[in-house]
Amino acid sequence: MASSRRDLAVRASVDQGLLSPAEPVVALLDTAGIRTSAAALTSAFAAVTDAPVLHAFAVKACPLVPVLRLLREAGLGVEVASPGELALARAAGVPPTHTVLDSPAKTPAELRQALALGIAVNADNLQELARLDALVASAPTSSPLGLRVNPQVGAGSIDALSTATATSKFGVALRDEGARKAVVQAFLERPWLTRLHTHTGSQGVPLALMAEGVGEAYALAEEINRTAGRQQIDTLDIGGGLPVNFHSDEETPTYAEYARLLADTVPGLFDGRYGLVTEFGRSLLAKHGTVLARVEYTKTSGGRPIAVTHAGVQVATRTVYAPDAWPLRVLAYDSEGRPRTGEVTVQDVAGPACFAGDLLATGRALPLLHQGDVVAVPDTGAYYFAHHYAYNSLPRPGIHGFTVTERGDGDGSGGGGDGEVAFTTVRKPQTLAEIVAESGGAHADALVG
Repeated sequence: MASSRRDLAVRASVDQGLLSPAEPVVALLDTAGIRTSAAALTSAFAAVTDAPVLHAFAVKACPLVPVLRLLREAGLGVEVASPGELALARAAGVPPTHTVLDSPAKTPAELRQALALGIAVNADNLQELARLDALVASAPTSSPLGLRVNPQVGAGSIDALSTATATSKFGVALRDEGARKAVVQAFLERPWLTRLHTHTGSQGVPLALMAEGVGEAYALAEEINRTAGRQQIDTLDIGGGLPVNFHSDEETPTYAEYARLLADTVPGLFDGRYGLVTEFGRSLLAKHGTVLARVEYTKTSGGRPIAVTHAGVQVATRTVYAPDAWPLRVLAYDSEGRPRTGEVTVQDVAGPACFAGDLLATGRALPLLHQGDVVAVPDTGAYYFAHHYAYNSLPRPGIHGFTVTERGDGDGSGGGGDGEVAFTTVRKPQTLAEIVAESGGAHADALVG
């Protein structure tokens, strides 16, 4: 999100009452920024290949129907990994031909639905291929079908997000004894199996390691096609996982850098013989989301200032539980939504949950926060406020998209000018009645009757 647009949106959120004592936490999505990222992705690959490319947004990164509709309008498809994600994609109007189903635990019902709709399916393992054998034999399908392989090229800096390790739960482990031969044979026995899928990981995974994993899958596709004596594999799904810079507003690394690296290291990938599928998620949305929260109280403990806010573990779960792996910036604004000035002071920024570790930032140097101020947590457009963690039965915040239009001498996009901010509701704030209903309120006597 451009910093000038963010500043305008923070001020407008206060002026228009989106953020208020009654609604002390809210999430914002910069629609112009999302469109810009989508265009950067499509143009990056168009610059290195004329082959058809389906850019399938990983729904898990931001499972919100209006976001999926916006990305669809920008020319992207979706990658889904559950019946719920598929339902969201269908609600957003994403066609089956632009939908890819991945999951390590697909049920027969999920597979039948996907095959009936014509959705692309990547089997995770050889047992799933055996299940597909029966389903394909029982009813014709237009679904492109593939197999996920684990190239076992190693881990990045965050083990939990590294999916190409020696013992990863995903895909067929190519370097295990006999596995590569079994994969080749599986393709030879199934002429309808025409895709190969791999994914090395996401945050913390260097681009070189991602490219190495793609190179391993490409080499396997070439081997299978040579052995089959025909181009049985016609599409390579190379996953996603572009890391995000959480330390500044700079958007690095870029899709163009990654596409050029792939073109240099796996040139055959782009020579037109293979269609391509990508599955980027976090990198498309992270920079374009911001959580805003009011400072309810300030105090000191052990001589350190503490600002107690309404944003914590419920919207920034990964950061609270794993702050070293998932640090987030915190920006200070005054009670009217203007950037706060003043002497920089080392302080803690705490959330509202009732445990000591509910901290957005520890020992962070910021202008001293005051009661009624606003903190903004940028880079949270993916895997943060759309994935609510209901600790203390804290409600899900409202989510609003915003656009900035020109007013006066500026366009709100970076020149220091002013602009009009218009908000649209993406998801309404959760009500207390909804919390009660989701917590069995209609069955209050179920255990005592």
